[in-house]
Amino acid sequence: MIVTCRQMQQCEEAAFARGVSAAALMDAAGRGIANVVRQFAPRPGSLVLFLGKGNNAGDALVAAHELTVDGWKIHARLCCEPAAMKELPRKHLALLRSHVRIIEDATTFDFEPGPLVSLDGLLGIGAQGPMKPELQALAREMNTLRTQRHALTIAMDIPSGLDGDNGRAFEDAVEADVTAVVAQIKRGLLEDEADHFVGRIALVPLRELSDCEGDASAQALTPALLRSWLPRRANEMHKGDAGRIGIIAGSRGFLGAAELACCGALRAGAGLVTLLVKEDVYPLMAARVPAEVMVKPVDDYRDILEEMRFDALAVGPGLGFDHEKEVLEVLRQTKTPTVVDADALTMLAQHPEVLDKIGKLPRLMTPHPGELDRLLRNFPGWHGLSRPRVVEALTEKAPGRTLLLKGARTVIATHGQPTLFNTTGHPGMASGGMGDVLTGVCAALAARGISLHQSAGLGAWLCGRAAEICASQQRIAVESVCASDVTTHLGGALLDLKEGRF
Repeated sequence: MIVTCRQMQQCEEAAFARGVSAAALMDAAGRGIANVVRQFAPRPGSLVLFLGKGNNAGDALVAAHELTVDGWKIHARLCCEPAAMKELPRKHLALLRSHVRIIEDATTFDFEPGPLVSLDGLLGIGAQGPMKPELQALAREMNTLRTQRHALTIAMDIPSGLDGDNGRAFEDAVEADVTAVVAQIKRGLLEDEADHFVGRIALVPLRELSDCEGDASAQALTPALLRSWLPRRANEMHKGDAGRIGIIAGSRGFLGAAELACCGALRAGAGLVTLLVKEDVYPLMAARVPAEVMVKPVDDYRDILEEMRFDALAVGPGLGFDHEKEVLEVLRQTKTPTVVDADALTMLAQHPEVLDKIGKLPRLMTPHPGELDRLLRNFPGWHGLSRPRVVEALTEKAPGRTLLLKGARTVIATHGQPTLFNTTGHPGMASGGMGDVLTGVCAALAARGISLHQSAGLGAWLCGRAAEICASQQRIAVESVCASDVTTHLGGALLDLKEGRF
């Protein structure tokens, strides 16, 4: 459920009317935020609290109290004297007093070596308009700590200085790496202009605030939503039941794309993966793909329409354009659910008559922004629309089509279904090969009988979560995460999803 700030406030008011106390909500929110800190900073280090006067500061203080048990060193920057804070945050500051060090300037303070985390407790969803000067100064300090000392910045509910309804950022708005969203996703967090400030969305569920009115036409991808989409394997299942996938990919100079798509499909649980390639690259591909992949040389890609039976197809990674006519005919004719990516998307952009013809067929298109621009040349009136509106427009009159637009906040649309917004991933995924892995993952899920809409949502979440695991468990910087690393950790992402984590 996606809510406005006012709807969230009404939900809180209803909880208070039922007898839920503000103190109980603050304790629950703070404990959840502490778990988010543990998730993204598993090794204890220095935690800097940036505290306003209101209950957001109280949430931060509860979280800090929880984290002292783990060995975190707590520091605080206050916007005012403690006496000027609201009652609950003032109480929690007093409880934490023996564990917290009040500092005057976080940008010049000599923190101990190790992880450095800033927790944004300046403003909550009730704030409107530009920040007051004293809060603006602290937000600016937080951003400096992030850019100059590589602190991990975690916002609570919404980054301070960001409008929770429309995503507008006021001057010196906090630039978060992670936003720990309490109870329900706020509408403004999903707006295009908010991506830079919001970062990764981590939902902190609160049972007391689970029953809210909101916008059902959009959904954020969370484990609670996605787990029900993933079918459990039957005890008697065999490899044919797990899905047969055909992958049309790879050409000279672009063999790695095909390999990554195959690896993504295998790690997402495909029963049988067949890579279909031309004779000239067959020896090269057969020598480099995993042993579990069957590599079949084909004279004409159109032969698969009659000769082979697949539960899903993936077409495009590293394919090249030498056999465009054959590929377009496959896309035009097959009724098999098909993931269309990379060079196959460019072919469709250059042949709008084929794009129009296949609108009723089950096709999951996965463009990055550049590929989307090529597709939009056929729809000049849609330039300038927001990312969600563009993907919705491209699927409105194409009932078979699902469109997944890759980016900092991947957006997925299918006619008649809620628009989906991914919540996982990090900037390290801005590197070659990530989309090829996603193509294989989505095809594997579709081959199990999962709808293309749900396959796209699951695939986006799993790839993003796998990238997060790469960085945290291997203890490497996000810049060092490669697509092949993501395939290695897809199993861990699947396990996290099944267990309802993150």
